[in-house]
Amino acid sequence: MDKKPKIVILGAGYGGMMTATRLLKANVHQDAEITLVNKHNYHYQTTWLHEPAAGTLHHDKTRMRIENVLDLNKIDFVKDAVKEIKTEDKKVILEGGELDYDYLVIGLGSEPETFGIPGVKEHAYSIRSVNSVRQIREHIEYMFASYNNEVEKHEDKLTFVVAGAGFTGIEFVGELSERIPELCEEYDIARDKVKIYSVEAAPTALPGFDEELVEYAMNLLESRGVEFLIETPIKEVKEDGVLLNDGSEIKSRTVVWTTGVRGSSVVENSGFETMRGRVKVEKDLRAPGYDDVFIIGDCALIINEEINRPYPPTAQIAIQQSYTCANNLKSLIQGKEEHLETFKPEIKGTVASLGGKEAIGIVGERKLYGGSASAMKKIIDNRYLYLLGGMPLVLKKGKLNIF
Repeated sequence: MDKKPKIVILGAGYGGMMTATRLLKANVHQDAEITLVNKHNYHYQTTWLHEPAAGTLHHDKTRMRIENVLDLNKIDFVKDAVKEIKTEDKKVILEGGELDYDYLVIGLGSEPETFGIPGVKEHAYSIRSVNSVRQIREHIEYMFASYNNEVEKHEDKLTFVVAGAGFTGIEFVGELSERIPELCEEYDIARDKVKIYSVEAAPTALPGFDEELVEYAMNLLESRGVEFLIETPIKEVKEDGVLLNDGSEIKSRTVVWTTGVRGSSVVENSGFETMRGRVKVEKDLRAPGYDDVFIIGDCALIINEEINRPYPPTAQIAIQQSYTCANNLKSLIQGKEEHLETFKPEIKGTVASLGGKEAIGIVGERKLYGGSASAMKKIIDNRYLYLLGGMPLVLKKGKLNIF
């Protein structure tokens, strides 16, 4: 009896989880051994993390146990961290052992991009995982809780600097500006004592996004007390705040770093040619020079040929990649390499939440503002849960209060 080929999927993010789901739906587990590796026993909604970071959503709402989503009778799950990929030996080295593979899917996600700025790793918080956002929320609450207990009031405790005004930065600022009045009420602090700075090196917030929508977002957030410092690079993050390029300083005990991401360092350290940790994949999502390695999600670099720039690493693209990746794995398992599909992103829309029932977005050619954009964001989130685990997962984890 022929031995079944081994498919190993690294990472249970959007790309990895959906690839596993699609393989199971296509019954590929009948012809291959499928193993999913992840350092946690849960999958989480990365695109929701700004909410628990600000404290407007409980962190458990963002995560779901892998055993509750995937049938572990049909797919093996290994809870472990990936240290290295040895492509010549077709092995994955884990902290607790190693795995052989015939086909590998790399979906190891991202790491914060520091751009070499001193002090980021030592002194800034980042929105990257369930544990990191729980730490941010607890820290913010401690700043408020301890403020009135000091004989000498330190205003830097109530000054919050968010570095980066891209999607994550703007969404976090939106949630934080919604939460601040509640915290002021709870801890008996005047609202005007609290300062929120959104600091962006680019000439605009939400670079590359529609100008009218950006203006709407900035006006709304400014009305909630957010101060924007645009075209203002940060030179250094210090223990007591940030030093700006012009030599001025903002004193703060809370710097949240949201300036962008790079692909997992595991990929870079395993011999793949990368740009900021991302591999420029072939049209079928395989790594150049490797017939047995697929790379998806934040670790994959795909060029938008219309503007000759990379597509941003989004959940939407990772989910779309999972369909192509799963279909191509099925074709390879069946010995039908001529049936391999080409991946082409189809950007159906982009929506950014601004806290509460406010959001902005573009769906197709239509611009959305306020409540309608917020409703669309929840519909998009619920659609992903439906694709992943059907209506039971939507009812358990979805955002059902759409309007």
